Amino acid sequence: MKNKTFEEKLAESKAILEKLMNPEVTLEESVKLYEEGLSTIKEAQAMIEEAKLKVAVIEKQQSGVDA
Repeated sequence: MKNKTFEEKLAESKAILEKLMNPEVTLEESVKLYEEGLSTIKEAQAMIEEAKLKVAVIEKQQSGVDA
């Protein structure tokens, strides 16, 4: 199974939120969806942090080239 992109994780999080807002969802299902949503958001946040680190490295390399 391929890793999902940030955009796919964001869409998945939105879909989970929509399901959670459905008043017909049981408490048990809500807890399961909540747990899944937190996991998806945590993975997306890790992707953002990784991208920030990559950008910082690129900027550092560029500042060395410009000097």
